Amino acid sequence: MNISIRGDKIDITESIRNYVGEKLERLNKYFDEPNKIDAHVIIRVRNGEEIIEVTIPTGKYTLRAEQKHSDLYAAIDLVVDVLERQIRKNKTKLNRIRVSEPVGFATIDAEEEEEESVIVKRKNISSKPMGEEEAILQMELLNHDFFVFKNVDEECVSILYKRKDNQYGIINAK
Repeated sequence: MNISIRGDKIDITESIRNYVGEKLERLNKYFDEPNKIDAHVIIRVRNGEEIIEVTIPTGKYTLRAEQKHSDLYAAIDLVVDVLERQIRKNKTKLNRIRVSEPVGFATIDAEEEEEESVIVKRKNISSKPMGEEEAILQMELLNHDFFVFKNVDEECVSILYKRKDNQYGIINAK
């Protein structure tokens, strides 16, 4: 696996670089050709917490995980565990669909399978056209993390969401 590590407000020492490389090498067994897989790692410090973000684009989809911890090495361990669960879960889904050998993934052993995620609730919504400020108010009144509405400003369906920094973001579906 080709690993690129970047530090934001932190110096990446050789020991950090080696530890990240050693832990991410654990994921090589899940890929047919690990030398063709790139992993992008960003390590940053915010409010006394070490944050590590790992993004691994594959042929079918992109694996991404982010973990926070007061200890950087613990955060690295946690993020690799999350990535490993994601890989195993997605490999199982692809194998169940009977897709020809998934691009980039090795075959899966039966004991590595995990439970498949299923949709447990489906909801149809009808919404009146509204502006972004009114959508924020509605989302806050409902005490939700996101809100879907017909955006009169952009003339499309929009998804308003609350970010981790308590600011808002909007996704427009045009």
